[in-house]
Amino acid sequence: MSVLGHVASTRKAALYVIKIGSASLDHEEVFDEVAGLRARGARLLLVAGGAAGIARHYADIGRLVRTMRLGGGEVRYCPPAEIPHIVAAYEQVTLPRVRHALSERGLRVFTAVAQTGALVSALANPPVRAEIDGRMCVVRDHRAGTVCAVDVDCVNQLLEVFDVVCLAPPVSDATGGTALNVDADVLAAELANALDADHLRLVTGTAGLLADPADPASGIQHAIRGEGQAYARGRMRQKVRAAEIALTGTADVAITGPHILSPASGTRFWRAPAPAGDLSLLARTVEISSVSYDERELAEFLVDWCTEHGIHAEIDEVGNLVATRGSGPERVLMLGHLDTVAHRWPVHWNGETLSGRGCVDAKGSLVAFLETLAEMDVPSHAQVRVIGAVEEENTARGACFVRDHYPADAVIIGEPSGAEALTIGYYGLLKVRLSVAEPVGHTAGQGVVTAADRMVHVLSRLRDAIADTSPKAMMAVLGIHAVNAGHLQQGEAVFDVRVPQETPVENLVALVRQVGEAVGVEVLRATPGVLTPRTNALVKAFSRAFREAGTTPRFLAKKGSSDMNTLAATWQDVPMVAYGPGDAALDHTPGERLDATEFRKARAVLATAVTSWVNERERTTP
Repeated sequence: MSVLGHVASTRKAALYVIKIGSASLDHEEVFDEVAGLRARGARLLLVAGGAAGIARHYADIGRLVRTMRLGGGEVRYCPPAEIPHIVAAYEQVTLPRVRHALSERGLRVFTAVAQTGALVSALANPPVRAEIDGRMCVVRDHRAGTVCAVDVDCVNQLLEVFDVVCLAPPVSDATGGTALNVDADVLAAELANALDADHLRLVTGTAGLLADPADPASGIQHAIRGEGQAYARGRMRQKVRAAEIALTGTADVAITGPHILSPASGTRFWRAPAPAGDLSLLARTVEISSVSYDERELAEFLVDWCTEHGIHAEIDEVGNLVATRGSGPERVLMLGHLDTVAHRWPVHWNGETLSGRGCVDAKGSLVAFLETLAEMDVPSHAQVRVIGAVEEENTARGACFVRDHYPADAVIIGEPSGAEALTIGYYGLLKVRLSVAEPVGHTAGQGVVTAADRMVHVLSRLRDAIADTSPKAMMAVLGIHAVNAGHLQQGEAVFDVRVPQETPVENLVALVRQVGEAVGVEVLRATPGVLTPRTNALVKAFSRAFREAGTTPRFLAKKGSSDMNTLAATWQDVPMVAYGPGDAALDHTPGERLDATEFRKARAVLATAVTSWVNERERTTP
């Protein structure tokens, strides 16, 4: 099995942190959804709510659940004598329920209260003034705390070993005292922040946050930072507090329900409200984490948006978002991609400049495509389709499926060209995995050659041979790895070649196989270079759009590659260009940002160009 994959990275599979309220633990559907997420490859950290389990356990042992009134609400009173009983309730009632439900679904499950091995630690809260048994007093022995530390390494190791890890309060006292109770929703939020989770779901018995708690149909779909508490009552206050804590991290955050994980019927929380209404979809699309192989949440969100705007939209069998208007014979395809490279930071606006992973590469382009589609009056002779492809940054799986299933007469690829330029060509791409195994020998021996030695030698020969054959080709080793494995040392490397348009990519494939004969060669991707003539009707449509916007057309031929290359591998004589807002120099960098003026201008140019192409086809169609 490959260690490096397509791109050398320490990034693990997407992490969901899911808090399931105690009432929701009685609903089988939520466990089906958890199993479904695991089947998609996600890592899963559950936090179990305990109110119902504690009540059941206390009833079984004939003990009264003690409470106190604090801040206008009733909370569980936890003096030191109660902590062992609370732990027992989780260990004997709540966690066995989770373990049994998920084990029945074929999952390996680890469950524990979070004090175990100090997986989570907290500092005790100061004394509080509260009402106990009808009397106001200063309570000094209430064992509740504020999370201060998570053993991230240990939790990550558990996530590597088990399909699902489920934790529950209480947590360890960082100063060595009796364990401390913490709110389970807040615990989930703190875990999400500490572990750099992709998604946080707080599952409850209502359809998220309700404008009117007495009306189950009054759900609030969207809440920005600071808005939620105005609608929260009772236990919902702690869920909103947890959501606000999580907004300081990078996960996308939602309170979901009743008793389901999907945010579509709950409340999404947004950390970066757009400064203007026409930037809202852009901001929200960037906030939803969609690192390669974890595009589903964003795809589902955009399907809902399309449906609300009268666009037929669906998710196809490989996970692509497919949005279509019109059914005529003249077909234009706008192909963007849902995924981003790894690494995120909290999305934010600085005035009208958006900062966040993917805003340039290439969610800005995809949003411009969708908004153009929503506003277009598509004539009867045309079909306009927008696809958000999966895995563009790795395997091009989404684009390969598009190539084989969604034919078109013109293609616009969603990649940053800048609002005032059009990309008409790309270098091709050849990506190969090289593998080698050599007998282990003592390196003090004369003439010993390790797997790493042989790999370095082959890589050097490849560079020289490709440079001789195609001097303009650009080469990079994306990753190299070698380890001892018993009597053999095994090594692999991922080698990337950017192929000029004048060099047939199949020639380089043959060359790599020839030079790499001493090692294993696996071709991961081999797509040709592509160049669309400036005289093509699609390019001319953009030229007219640029001039209408007061811009002199600029045309780019990039040395990178895109999904255009994947389509060009089999689509002959189909004009293709790439267009989208943003500076491509910011792709894959921590400085990724997109200005609203740039985005708006690109949207205007795109709408004019697509409309121009469609109208021109009507005039020229027999």
